[in-house]
Amino acid sequence: MSLERINPEELSPATGFSHAVTATGGRLVFLAGQTALDGSGKVVGETLPEQFERALANLLTALAAAGGTPADLARVTVYAVDVADYREHAGELGRIWRRLAGREYPAMAVVGVVRLWDTQALLELDGFAVLP
Repeated sequence: MSLERINPEELSPATGFSHAVTATGGRLVFLAGQTALDGSGKVVGETLPEQFERALANLLTALAAAGGTPADLARVTVYAVDVADYREHAGELGRIWRRLAGREYPAMAVVGVVRLWDTQALLELDGFAVLP
Protein backbone atom coordinates (compact mmCIF):
# COMPACT_ATOMS: atom_id res chain seq x y z
CA MET A 1 0.00 0.00 0.00
CA SER A 2 1.17 3.48 -0.68
CA LEU A 3 -0.25 6.94 -0.21
CA GLU A 4 1.01 9.78 -2.34
CA ARG A 5 0.32 13.34 -1.25
CA ILE A 6 -0.09 15.71 -4.20
CA ASN A 7 0.20 19.49 -3.87
CA PRO A 8 0.31 21.19 -7.28
CA GLU A 9 2.36 24.38 -7.45
CA GLU A 10 -0.55 26.08 -9.27
CA LEU A 11 -2.70 25.88 -6.11
CA SER A 12 -2.30 27.83 -2.90
CA PRO A 13 0.33 26.41 -0.53
CA ALA A 14 -0.94 23.37 1.35
CA THR A 15 -0.43 24.25 4.99
CA GLY A 16 -1.70 21.59 7.38
CA PHE A 17 -3.39 19.52 4.65
CA SER A 18 -2.75 17.97 1.24
CA HIS A 19 -4.68 19.01 -1.87
CA ALA A 20 -4.97 15.40 -3.03
CA VAL A 21 -3.99 11.97 -1.79
CA THR A 22 -3.82 8.89 -3.99
CA ALA A 23 -3.86 5.37 -2.58
CA THR A 24 -2.82 2.13 -4.23
CA GLY A 25 -3.37 -1.32 -2.77
CA GLY A 26 -4.42 -1.86 0.79
CA ARG A 27 -7.53 -1.94 2.91
CA LEU A 28 -9.87 1.00 3.48
CA VAL A 29 -10.82 2.01 7.02
CA PHE A 30 -13.76 4.37 7.39
CA LEU A 31 -13.58 6.30 10.65
CA ALA A 32 -16.79 7.45 12.32
CA GLY A 33 -17.14 11.00 13.56
CA GLN A 34 -15.32 11.58 16.83
CA THR A 35 -15.96 14.41 19.26
CA ALA A 36 -14.28 15.14 22.59
CA LEU A 37 -16.08 12.29 24.40
CA ASP A 38 -14.28 10.56 27.24
CA GLY A 39 -14.67 6.86 28.03
CA SER A 40 -17.89 7.49 29.95
CA GLY A 41 -19.52 9.36 27.06
CA LYS A 42 -19.08 12.87 28.48
CA VAL A 43 -17.77 15.76 26.36
CA VAL A 44 -14.53 17.02 27.94
CA GLY A 45 -12.74 20.30 27.33
CA GLU A 46 -14.15 23.80 27.42
CA THR A 47 -12.16 25.31 24.54
CA LEU A 48 -11.95 24.38 20.90
CA PRO A 49 -8.25 23.38 21.16
CA GLU A 50 -8.98 21.14 24.17
CA GLN A 51 -11.85 19.47 22.33
CA PHE A 52 -9.82 19.19 19.11
CA GLU A 53 -7.04 17.37 20.95
CA ARG A 54 -9.48 14.87 22.48
CA ALA A 55 -11.44 14.36 19.25
CA LEU A 56 -8.23 13.78 17.28
CA ALA A 57 -6.94 11.40 19.95
CA ASN A 58 -10.25 9.50 19.73
CA LEU A 59 -10.02 9.32 15.93
CA LEU A 60 -6.43 8.04 16.16
CA THR A 61 -7.45 5.49 18.81
CA ALA A 62 -10.11 4.09 16.46
CA LEU A 63 -7.57 4.04 13.63
CA ALA A 64 -4.99 2.22 15.78
CA ALA A 65 -7.61 -0.36 16.80
CA ALA A 66 -8.11 -1.05 13.08
CA GLY A 67 -4.34 -1.52 12.69
CA GLY A 68 -3.49 1.90 11.27
CA THR A 69 -1.23 4.82 12.06
CA PRO A 70 -1.68 8.56 11.47
CA ALA A 71 0.43 8.27 8.29
CA ASP A 72 -2.32 6.00 6.85
CA LEU A 73 -4.94 8.78 6.96
CA ALA A 74 -6.04 9.71 3.46
CA ARG A 75 -8.93 12.05 4.32
CA VAL A 76 -10.16 13.91 7.42
CA THR A 77 -13.15 16.23 7.63
CA VAL A 78 -13.60 18.64 10.53
CA TYR A 79 -17.14 19.78 11.31
CA ALA A 80 -17.00 22.98 13.40
CA VAL A 81 -19.87 24.86 15.00
CA ASP A 82 -17.82 28.07 14.83
CA VAL A 83 -15.48 28.26 11.84
CA ALA A 84 -14.19 31.70 12.91
CA ASP A 85 -13.12 30.19 16.26
CA TYR A 86 -11.45 27.32 14.37
CA ARG A 87 -9.54 29.78 12.17
CA GLU A 88 -8.55 31.85 15.21
CA HIS A 89 -6.96 28.76 16.81
CA ALA A 90 -5.51 27.31 13.58
CA GLY A 91 -1.89 27.65 14.73
CA GLU A 92 -2.54 25.88 18.02
CA LEU A 93 -4.60 23.20 16.29
CA GLY A 94 -1.74 22.63 13.86
CA ARG A 95 0.67 22.11 16.77
CA ILE A 96 -1.74 19.62 18.34
CA TRP A 97 -2.04 17.78 15.01
CA ARG A 98 1.73 17.56 14.57
CA ARG A 99 2.23 16.32 18.15
CA LEU A 100 -0.40 13.59 17.83
CA ALA A 101 -0.38 12.74 14.12
CA GLY A 102 2.92 13.99 12.70
CA ARG A 103 3.54 15.91 9.49
CA GLU A 104 1.96 13.54 6.95
CA TYR A 105 -1.21 15.49 6.22
CA PRO A 106 -4.30 13.91 4.64
CA ALA A 107 -6.66 15.69 2.31
CA MET A 108 -8.75 17.80 4.69
CA ALA A 109 -11.77 20.10 4.84
CA VAL A 110 -13.39 22.19 7.55
CA VAL A 111 -17.17 22.42 7.30
CA GLY A 112 -19.29 24.82 9.35
CA VAL A 113 -22.34 23.23 10.97
CA VAL A 114 -25.19 24.56 13.08
CA ARG A 115 -24.71 21.97 15.83
CA LEU A 116 -23.49 18.46 16.49
CA TRP A 117 -25.14 15.41 18.05
CA ASP A 118 -23.65 16.25 21.46
CA THR A 119 -24.72 19.84 22.05
CA GLN A 120 -21.57 20.57 24.11
CA ALA A 121 -19.30 19.45 21.25
CA LEU A 122 -17.57 22.27 19.38
CA LEU A 123 -16.25 20.06 16.58
CA GLU A 124 -16.23 16.56 15.17
CA LEU A 125 -13.65 14.76 13.04
CA ASP A 126 -14.19 11.84 10.69
CA GLY A 127 -12.17 10.36 7.88
CA PHE A 128 -10.77 7.35 6.17
CA ALA A 129 -7.42 5.64 6.00
CA VAL A 130 -5.74 3.16 3.66
CA LEU A 131 -3.85 0.34 5.37
CA PRO A 132 -1.40 -2.12 3.80
